[in-house]
Amino acid sequence: MIFMPLILLALPLVIALLSLIIKNSRALGVISILGSGTILLTALLIAQQVFGGSSLIWGQFIFIDALSALILSLVAIIAFMVALYSLSYLTHDIREGEFLESRLKWYYFWLYIFVFTMFLVLVSANLGIMWVAVEGTTLATALLVGFYNKKTSLEAAWKYIIICTVGIIFALFGTILLHYAAVSVTGESGSLDWQTLRRVATQLDPMLLRLSFIFALVGYGTKVGLAPMHTWLPDAHSQAPSPISAMLSGVLLNCAFYSIIRFHLIVSESLGPQFSSNLILIFGVLSIAVALPFILVQHDIKRLLAYSSIEHMGIIAAAVGLGGKLALYGAFLHMINHALTKSLLFFIVGNVSQHYRTKRILRIKGLFKTMPVTGPALMIGGLAIAGAPPFSIFLSEFIILSSGFAEGRYVVSSLILILITLIFTGVIYAISKMVLGTPPSRVQVGEQGKLAPVLILISLVPVFILGIYIPEFINDILQQVTTVFIGGNR
Repeated sequence: MIFMPLILLALPLVIALLSLIIKNSRALGVISILGSGTILLTALLIAQQVFGGSSLIWGQFIFIDALSALILSLVAIIAFMVALYSLSYLTHDIREGEFLESRLKWYYFWLYIFVFTMFLVLVSANLGIMWVAVEGTTLATALLVGFYNKKTSLEAAWKYIIICTVGIIFALFGTILLHYAAVSVTGESGSLDWQTLRRVATQLDPMLLRLSFIFALVGYGTKVGLAPMHTWLPDAHSQAPSPISAMLSGVLLNCAFYSIIRFHLIVSESLGPQFSSNLILIFGVLSIAVALPFILVQHDIKRLLAYSSIEHMGIIAAAVGLGGKLALYGAFLHMINHALTKSLLFFIVGNVSQHYRTKRILRIKGLFKTMPVTGPALMIGGLAIAGAPPFSIFLSEFIILSSGFAEGRYVVSSLILILITLIFTGVIYAISKMVLGTPPSRVQVGEQGKLAPVLILISLVPVFILGIYIPEFINDILQQVTTVFIGGNR
C-alpha cells in the first residue's frame, strides 16, 4: 500500500496537466469532478489504512500518521466539494464577463497544483521538503487570489506573496537551526527526518531547539493567520474566487498549522511541553482577541469570514497550547468542524455575492425572500460558525473550554469564553442584517444555478450532526490523533 501516497501525489499533477490540454470548458469541469473524486477515494483508502492501526512510512520520504491522515482527508473532501461548486460559480462569472473562458484552464491548473502542494506538506517525512511544499502553496494560491486580474485582487495577491514569503523565510531559519542542532547526532541523512528527530530529541541542544521553534512558529504562523502575522489573510480571502476562499480557509490554514505541530512535538520531547505550548497558547488567544474588533465593525462579508478564520485558528492553537488530552481532542474536532462549516459558508456567500453583485453587508438584505435555499442556509451557517448550539462548532468549543476550566486554567479559559461570546454577537448581527429586511428592488427572486443549492444543503448535514452526535469512527480518529501528541505513533 506504500504506492498509494505516490498515486495521491501524482493525481492532482495529472489533472493539472490535463487542464492545460483540454480546451472545452464543460470537459474541464467533468475532468475536475472525476479527478477530485478519484483523489478523494485514494485519500480515504490511505486514511482507512492509517486509522486501521499502522502509519505509512517509506524511508525518509513518506510518513503518514493519524494526524497527517486526518488533514489529508479534509483536504480531499473540501477539494471535491470545491470542484462541484466551481462548475456553477465559474459559469456565472464567465457569463458576467468577470474573466474570459480561455482562462478557465488556468484556474483548474493552479487549483490542482495547490492540492498537490498541500498533499506534499502532509505526507513528507522530511521537514525540509515540508518547508518547500508550504512555500509551494503560496506560489500556487497567489495566482488564484489574483485570478480576476483586478486592481484589488492583484494588490491582495502581492500582499499575500510578500508577507507569506517573509514568514516562510523565518520558517526556513527555524528548519536550518533544527538541522544544525541535529546533524551532529543523526548525521546528514537524518537531520531533518521527523521520526528520527523525535526519537533523538532529548540529545539535541535545548537553546537551538528554542530558537528553532520560535522561528518556525512565527514563520508557519504567518501562513496560519495567527496574529499579529495575519494581515494578508483578510485581503486574500476577500479577493479570491469563493471556491478558492473555501480551500484557503478550510484546509490551507490547517496544513500550515500541521507544520507548527511537527516542530512542537519535537521540542516537547526535549524540553517538555511548557515552552512551546505556552507560546502557541499566547498566539492563539492573541489571534482571537485581534479578530474581535474587526468582526464587530466589518462591512464586507468575505472579510468577516476571513477574520472568523483567524478567530477559529486561534481557538485551535489555544486548545493545542492548553495541551490536555481533552483539549487536544477538542482542537482536532474543531479543525474538522471549522473546515466543513467555513467552506460551506464561502459557498453560500459566493452565491449571495453573485446574486446581489456585491460583498457589502449593508447592500445585502432580505435573503429569506430572494433566495429561498441560500438565505436560510446563511442563517444556519452563521449560527454554526458563531458557535451556537446545537451545531458542531459549539460542541468543540465547549469541549476545549471545559478542558481548560477542569485543568485549572481559569484566567485564559475565561478570557477565551468572553472573546468568543463577543464575536458571536458580531457575527449574528451581521448575518441577521443580510437575511432579514426588505430586499432591493433590483434583486430578483431565485437561486444561483441548480447544483450549488443542492451542495449547500448536503454540506449542512455534517455541521448539524456533529453538534449532537460524534460517530464512533470519528471519535476513534480523534483518539488516535490525540495519541500522536501524548506519545506513541499510530
